Order: sequence, then C-alpha cells, then structure tokens
Amino acid sequence: MSTRHVEVSPAGPACPRTPTGLVLTGGGARAAYQVGVLSAIMELLDPDWHSRFQNPFDIICGTSAGAINAAALACRADRPHLGVRRIRRLWSSLNTDMIYRADAPGLIRTGVRWLGLLALGWMYSGLTRKRPQSLLDNSPMEALLGRVLDFGNLRSNLERGSLSALAITASGYTSGEHLTFYQAHTPIEPWHRYLRLAIPTPISMDHLMASSSIPFVFPARQVQVHGKGEWCGDGSMRQLAPISPAIHLGAHRVMVIGTGFRDDTHPEHRADSPPYPSLAQVGGHALSSIFLDGLSVDVERLERINYLMDHATPDGATVNVRRIQVLTITPSQSLDTMALEHLHDMPAQARALFRVLGVSSDPRRPGGGALMSYLLFESSYTKRLIDLGYADTMQRNDEVIAFFKEAQA
Repeated sequence: MSTRHVEVSPAGPACPRTPTGLVLTGGGARAAYQVGVLSAIMELLDPDWHSRFQNPFDIICGTSAGAINAAALACRADRPHLGVRRIRRLWSSLNTDMIYRADAPGLIRTGVRWLGLLALGWMYSGLTRKRPQSLLDNSPMEALLGRVLDFGNLRSNLERGSLSALAITASGYTSGEHLTFYQAHTPIEPWHRYLRLAIPTPISMDHLMASSSIPFVFPARQVQVHGKGEWCGDGSMRQLAPISPAIHLGAHRVMVIGTGFRDDTHPEHRADSPPYPSLAQVGGHALSSIFLDGLSVDVERLERINYLMDHATPDGATVNVRRIQVLTITPSQSLDTMALEHLHDMPAQARALFRVLGVSSDPRRPGGGALMSYLLFESSYTKRLIDLGYADTMQRNDEVIAFFKEAQA
C-alpha cells in the first residue's frame, strides 16, 4: 500500500480547481466512521498537517449525525486540519450521557413512559399533555453542540471564501417535504423538485437538531420555512437524492462518506422456525432503510447518467446536465456486530431499557445490533469506528489521491 500524498491548492481566481463537494450521510453513532475517513484524507493530502492547509471541500452537505460533522467541519473550514482534530477528539471521548439522558429519572420520563403508553395507551388517551414526545431525551447533545460549534466562524468562512456553501437536510412532518437548508458564499437560486425544497438561510442549532432527530427515538424540532414554523425530523427520511444538494450548490465532483456496510453474501442456512422479530430488530431494520437505502440508489443513478453521457452519440443537442464524478467510502465491516461487542459499556439503566426492546449481546441469541449501532454513543465503540474509517480510506489511498489531484487539472 503506497502512502503518496497530494498538495491541494486553494480555490480562487489565481488557482482555479473543480468545485468539490463532500456529502456526509446519517447514521447516529455510526457517523464516527466519517471522522476516521476525514482524518485519513487530511493526512493523505498533507502528511505534515500544516495549519495553513486549504480546505479541500468547497461545498459540504450533511444529514442527521452527518449534519453535525458537516457543520463542525464548516465552522473550521479556514483550518480544516484543526477542525478534523477537534471532531476526532470529541467523538473519541463520547459517552451516552453526553448525547441523551441515560439516568433513571431521565429514562422514566421518556423511554419507560413511552413504552408504557405504547402498550397501554388506550388507558391514558386523555393525558395528551403528559405523553412523552420520544423514546429518548437528547437535550444533552444540544448543550454539547452549543459548546463546540461556532456559527459566527461559519459565517466568516463563507464571507472570505474558505467555504462556498454548507447544506443541512431535514424532513418536514407537516408538509411531507424533504428540506435542504443552505448558507452560501454567493447567492444561489433555491431549487424545488417533487417533495424536495431548498431554503437559503443562516444555519443554526435548530437545523442540526431537526436533521438529527431520529424518528421515534429523538424529539422533532421546529424550524422556520419561509417565515412559518414546521416540525421537522431526521433528514434521512424521504431523502430520495442525497447527492443532489451538493450538485445544486455547484459541485462537479463529490466525495460521499456513508455509514452502511454492504454485505453481498447470502446466508446459506435459515432457521426453520425463527422467533418473532423483537422491537429492536424491527427498529434497526427501519433505521437501516431510512439511513442507507437512498444513498446506494442515488449513486447508481449518477453512474448511469455518467455512462450515458460518455457513450452518447454527439448530435449537437444541448442538455442541462453535467458529468459528476463520485467517490464513495463506506465501512468494510458490519457495524451491527461491532456495536453488540460494546453493549456492556452503556449505562446500566440504558441497557435495561434496550433489553426490554429485545437487544441482547448473548452469543447464543444476539439481537438488536442494528439498532444499537445507531444509538451506542460510547468511546470504546466510536474509537473503533474512527479506526475503521481511517483504515478503509488508507486502503484506497490511490483512489483518494487521484480524486483530488484530478480536481486540480
């Protein structure tokens, strides 16, 4: 494995480069994997990690937990190495209590009552004001982000051209539309497609909390859309084209860092009479469908468009499309299995709640790994994801270097 590197020149009139976008998908705790990938990219582009190194991404787009990484990187676009270091330090020191209430009183107010109402809701139909809004209370995460994110610095980075645009996506519960909130260096005409709407606006904490509000797990957040409030949830819901915002904002090349492991093998044997799926299994499958399926479909769509453009017969016709080069990096190992290996690191009260849902690390009957891979915010697990992201990227260092080198041509 070679360890060559490439210097990335700054954007601007004196040294133009092809606009490059970064797309960070959702995935809860899985987003720690993205930090390992970004660490490897910074090392490949500049092994000495100079503080004056230019931001290699002109446009940064994020969804769900990927939105948090995107905002953190954008806030430090003037010093990307420092930004990645700080993001890595944060993910490497996480514990569950920093993201959601995992103490007994907190879980009783949310998770325990939520499950109770799920089972006996008909007995409490009149108690609307006391119904919990979600399984977990993620107010600690908002407090954490308030301490580490500097939205004023984001504005400065956009004004001086260290970054062209930042986009955060969310899903509107009221309108049913997939919403892209973006803040750009220069005015960009908003776009509107079927069930997709773009809104130019200063990015705020509300957008990040809305984008990362996993359905049923974390509470929805109200944001302003054209002067009116709309309750929004996780941006991965109804995300039919995850790469689209980067293209609309001007990217000609896009790097996508996903969080889903693609297993192309098929089990040779299935149980004759498997047990009924637990809530944890159903929930994990639902979250995987929300977070992972849209990306693979969108990448395949772009590959088909690129193929058609490369093989079409010239006839003088002009079309409003352009070739988009996409480089996708995703985990090479199953994160579900990895999560169960670290289940014992969670607070006892949280483990008890998830055990009720069917989560088990018992090797004789493991279950709920998919669900926990999104909700296990413990440093022992996130550090492994960071290491995996770093290793996966270094394994493909030739592709990564070529991707950025071609952007300079």
